[in-house]
Amino acid sequence: MRLHIANGRLIDPANGVDGLHDLYIAAGRVVAVGAAPEAFQADRHIDAKSLAVLPGLIDLSARVAQAGNVGNAGHGGFAPAELRAALAGGVTRLVLPPDAESSPDEPTKIEALMRHTQAGQCAIHPLGAMTVGLAGETLTEMALLARAGCIAFAQGESLAADTRVLWGAMRYASGLGQTLWLRPQDPWLARGTSAASGPYAERLGLEGMPAQAETVALHTIFELQRATGARVHLSRLSTAAGVDLLHAARREGLPVTADVSINSLLLTDVDIGFFDTNHHLSPPLRGQRDRDALQSALADGVIDALCSDHTPVDARGKAAPFAAATPGATGLELLLSLALKWARDGRRPVGDALARITTGPAAVLSAVAPHLGPCGHLGVDAPADLCLADLDTEWMVMPAALQSRSAQTPFAGMMLPGRVRATVVGGQPAWETPV
Repeated sequence: MRLHIANGRLIDPANGVDGLHDLYIAAGRVVAVGAAPEAFQADRHIDAKSLAVLPGLIDLSARVAQAGNVGNAGHGGFAPAELRAALAGGVTRLVLPPDAESSPDEPTKIEALMRHTQAGQCAIHPLGAMTVGLAGETLTEMALLARAGCIAFAQGESLAADTRVLWGAMRYASGLGQTLWLRPQDPWLARGTSAASGPYAERLGLEGMPAQAETVALHTIFELQRATGARVHLSRLSTAAGVDLLHAARREGLPVTADVSINSLLLTDVDIGFFDTNHHLSPPLRGQRDRDALQSALADGVIDALCSDHTPVDARGKAAPFAAATPGATGLELLLSLALKWARDGRRPVGDALARITTGPAAVLSAVAPHLGPCGHLGVDAPADLCLADLDTEWMVMPAALQSRSAQTPFAGMMLPGRVRATVVGGQPAWETPV
């Protein structure tokens, strides 16, 4: 399909573009910006007047797999509601972490997962499991998983309990030129906790997770990196002390990138209120000093990207007492708006917010999986993945109106800036927000 997107405000942080420019698309790629190519005949014209034309968003942590089915013959694939949520949020590319129900630890599971990707859906980049088995003491065949489609290797919500296993995984990954995608959380210090340690958790009588759960893990990761040369991406950094350690590691030249979730970026532990389980998240919400450090690190580029940490949880999972509730929240449809809120509250340019959900994560993917090719921009010959958004609108988060099968979010009832109106994937219109 040949598209002509006219009269829109093109904002492309990677190319330094912010202005009124028409966009011309053919064969799934951008063929011109501004003036039409010679003899170009569009199959469809889209009038983007009063809208911004943005690169498709890239989310480095979102769970969209059909729970319990991945890899099973005749099932597998992705939950349709979560794919709709991605498109409704303008997300055209996402990283799928492993979880307890759908851990991709064999090539057949990865192949089954990828068979269910379809044209018009956002691109899915699965992370392979780092270990196999209940004890987690045996490394997976990373080379085979990489050939099957994994872009990196992850362990889940905590580091491997056995440091020797992590050391072996780093050596293996380094030899293959692969990346470990790690959540920096010590499993022993995190065990049995449901909130961040501090006065507020104590007041509520909740078992708190100390900041040292993150810093101990980071010290371990960086020390093993020095020994092995392995590349690491840190998923969902959450503490000020962790930011300081990341900053030092970057100055040292260690091959490390990092992201932060929208939850940790904008909320603190006091938002838990009176045991609101929608605020039971992983990592747990921390104090204002941590939130401020994360915001500064994202603005300064110490943290590379902002992610949704989309984790669908049903109402039953949140109906338990706070400590027993299932951690997680929906986030795909909120990523753009919450990024804009971060920029607005900090009086930063809109382009800064967009860069953290387009060019920032694109640079991470380029370092982790260069074979994927360029993404996150709308220059000539770029993939025609984009969204149209009304940056001037304000909308209230009404969970029941979201596309995700999960209506659980700590941002329910909040007024947010900016709303995606349409999403294009591979040059094909894939989503239009109902009026």
